[in-house]
Amino acid sequence: MRSCFFVSDLHGRIERYQKLFARIEQERPAAVFIGGDLLSHGLLPHETIAGRHGDFVNGFLKASFTRLRDKLGEAYPDVFVILGNDDNRSEEAAFMDVATTGLWHYAHNRSYAFGSYRVYGYAFAPPTPFVLKDWERYDVSRYVDPGCISPEEGARTVPVSDREKRYRTIKDDLAQLVGQDDLSNALMLFHTPPYQTMLDRAALDGKMIDHVPLDVHVGSIALRRFIEARGPKLTMHGHIHESARLTGAWMDRLGDTICLSAAHDGDELALVRFDPAGPAKATRELL
Repeated sequence: MRSCFFVSDLHGRIERYQKLFARIEQERPAAVFIGGDLLSHGLLPHETIAGRHGDFVNGFLKASFTRLRDKLGEAYPDVFVILGNDDNRSEEAAFMDVATTGLWHYAHNRSYAFGSYRVYGYAFAPPTPFVLKDWERYDVSRYVDPGCISPEEGARTVPVSDREKRYRTIKDDLAQLVGQDDLSNALMLFHTPPYQTMLDRAALDGKMIDHVPLDVHVGSIALRRFIEARGPKLTMHGHIHESARLTGAWMDRLGDTICLSAAHDGDELALVRFDPAGPAKATRELL
């Protein structure tokens, strides 16, 4: 199998997407995994090549991937996409609509066969200090870290029931997603990283809320426990842009599971390349 690409947190930056498209055309990967925060920051207007307020999903992403497919033909990669906590859920329908054309697989809360592997996607992250709550869930309980806004507050672009806001957790969602599946050949695409790893380190050193020191690790406890218990082959993450700079690592391991992050806090595109058969040999390039 040809190598695969993994990117995340492009945040609607046209130049990052153009670098990605150029490398796809040059290297022709078997698959491209895009791990959320695809659009400009939540609740802000999107920007396309034609300017602000454009239809980013159809006017830019769909058009660009269509051109790639026309150029590459049978070499066009499988593309797996999830959204992230900075993406308006009101755009989800557009992503699902494009998925019907075969340009990409909309992977949130779904699984797909990919060769001898199975791909799973999940977009939700634990509560953050940010206002947009479309893609935030309680983690293992209704606890919220100091300084964060609960999923029951904040703003949403798509309404959900009070019951979902109050009682749905990442822990329960993950159990439902995989059921009793054998995950030994699972490639799992998440937005949040697992808790207390090299991938979830935030720049919160010395900061306090009401005299309570903030935890510098902001990933998902539920996700860490899930990975340790179920042992997927590979997990992919984004969300915490500065983590690789602070820890010096964009790869970690939990048991036998390799965990990769493509989040980056510079202007470059962080492009992770990996072979599903040997993900520990993955590489990362800043473009």
